[in-house]
Amino acid sequence: MAESRKGLLLGVAAYLMWGAFPLYWPLLEPAGALEILSHRILWSLATMGLLVLALRRGSRVRALARDRRVLALLVVSAAAVTVNWAMYIWGVNNGRVVETSLGYFINPLVTVLMGVLLLGERLRRPQWLALGVGLVAVLVLSWDYGRLPWVALVLAFSFGTYGLAKKTAGVGAIEGLMAETTLIAPFAAAYVAWLGATGGADFGAHGVQHALLLTTTGVVTAVPLLCFGAAATRIPLVSLGLLQYLAPVLQFGLGVFWFHEEMPPGRWAGFVLVWVALTVFTVDALRHRRRQLTLAAHASGGS
Repeated sequence: MAESRKGLLLGVAAYLMWGAFPLYWPLLEPAGALEILSHRILWSLATMGLLVLALRRGSRVRALARDRRVLALLVVSAAAVTVNWAMYIWGVNNGRVVETSLGYFINPLVTVLMGVLLLGERLRRPQWLALGVGLVAVLVLSWDYGRLPWVALVLAFSFGTYGLAKKTAGVGAIEGLMAETTLIAPFAAAYVAWLGATGGADFGAHGVQHALLLTTTGVVTAVPLLCFGAAATRIPLVSLGLLQYLAPVLQFGLGVFWFHEEMPPGRWAGFVLVWVALTVFTVDALRHRRRQLTLAAHASGGS
């Protein structure tokens, strides 16, 4: 029970930190989204490098580079997480916090859809219902925004791609992020160098405090990831799956009540439909899990 409680608290901490990110990224302005992204990649690489050395996982990271299949999947996950990070930072710093929360609300539905389209998975009837309601929600929100909610869709599909690639690769969180940041760091370093050469860099141009804040992007990336990894080993995946809604709920609340973003009736209607779809999806997942456990218990009892 002690380990389970610790895992629950660590999981809550991870998702609360991710949910509070909209309060953090604006602190790094006037740096642009790409400069913030580049520093996040480079300082994450430095932070993860120290963690790998401290935990003596260097051999595991080197083993990833020798496996061509895993390396190819990590290239995909590195590209996907780069797009996801860039879009999230841009969205938050351009007054679209509510829309970024929508991306993480619909992510479970997008992940299921990707399983159907890419892996040929078969869905249960409630899952189809949830996807249908989710599609209607996107249409309603598109009508309200006067455009597709493209920030949310890019976030959902990039994170879905990232999760699919990481799951297929089967690598640890620390080793995986170390490999991913290593793969994309040269591009980030080149961009930072170009900004410095052309006089367009904000790093160091707004005082020591701003420069130090940019260096914290690595720690801010690593700490919730470590909490998540520790939680994943202590509590069931079903519990972890339920906790994932904490982050977009907090992001949505910050967008509406802290940043005072506009929420006309049509937008509320779209979000309510998304929450209905997630309720159907979650209840079905819990029932399916319960049935599996019951069947497994009967099978073990009868053998």
